[in-house]
Amino acid sequence: MNVLIVEDDNALAQELALFLQHEHYHCDFARTGAEASEKLYVNEYDFVLLDLGLPDQDGLQLLAEARKQHNLQASIIILSARGSVDDRISGLQLGADDYLPKPYSLMELGSRMQAITRRKHGVTQDTLSFGGFVINLSERSLRHSGAEVVLTRREFDLLHYLLLHRGRVLTRMQLSEHIWGNMISDRDDHDSNFIDVHVKNIRKKLGAFDTRDWVETVRGIGYRFKPTQEV
Repeated sequence: MNVLIVEDDNALAQELALFLQHEHYHCDFARTGAEASEKLYVNEYDFVLLDLGLPDQDGLQLLAEARKQHNLQASIIILSARGSVDDRISGLQLGADDYLPKPYSLMELGSRMQAITRRKHGVTQDTLSFGGFVINLSERSLRHSGAEVVLTRREFDLLHYLLLHRGRVLTRMQLSEHIWGNMISDRDDHDSNFIDVHVKNIRKKLGAFDTRDWVETVRGIGYRFKPTQEV
């Protein structure tokens, strides 16, 4: 998933990004409130990790503006040295999904992000299922009736994202941003057939175990993972 790290301490931001990239997140950076506001306007993120002590703006003000002006759908976690009860209450009331005072454990942050993702998509455990398939998020594996379905990293990420949004049409741009993150701005992968190739491979691998077509092509737009009752 795509994460915007809003933090003016470059060393701390890089340490955070290193951990998140190891956990298969794509990271983007903003060091000021103005830079963060611009990126939130242009890009879609799954998470915003927000420091309150920004050089040009109070993070709480940025939070309020982002929720109101950008109709922000991303989950926001405040990471701040300001750990008073008043600040925590203000952050949560303004629309933050969680609040971790500095210093914090990276492992705890990762667990909280996973918990928020599960709640947001109605997932109550580390597995998702469809038909006879079971996708294990912590193991990053897919099985059918106990037999492993071998997927590449890109194929797993794409299938997982489609499955989380089952029933919803996702554009090729959205899918590309999910797989390649902000690097998409420097390349034309979203205009190529890369997503189509990955979807074709996923269909082939699923079809070896189940002939039903789980991924629907929406012509001119992108793809949609069908709910079980439609297959």
